[in-house]
Amino acid sequence: PIVVPFIHDHHLMLQHDNALPHVARICTQFLEAENIPVLAWPAYSPDMSPIEHVWDALDRRIRQRVPVPANIQQLRTAIEEEWTNIPQATINNLINSMQRRCVALCEANGGHTRYFLVFGPPRTPPGPPPI
Repeated sequence: PIVVPFIHDHHLMLQHDNALPHVARICTQFLEAENIPVLAWPAYSPDMSPIEHVWDALDRRIRQRVPVPANIQQLRTAIEEEWTNIPQATINNLINSMQRRCVALCEANGGHTRYFLVFGPPRTPPGPPPI
């Protein structure tokens, strides 16, 4: 309630990720009652979050280690080492892809895009079943 006047005074919109607590009836009723505009956003959209691709790359790098980390300390060390091994160009490419991601999401009417990310195997977007 404290931010409501600020939102209205500055003509702001609320953006959230449609997590269950954010779309609970009490929340949506409050937002509607207070005339707070909410930006339409796909419910679960890792394809719109470049960091999700970085986490996926990090996960794959850790799982490919031989031997795989056997305890928390080894995992921590592996994460730190592999994080520094992700090329900055990879991060930059993900950041620079945001405009293309937004366009693709609009063209897909909020559905999956070619940027869709599946955690763990398989690494392909959902599609029609094989013939």
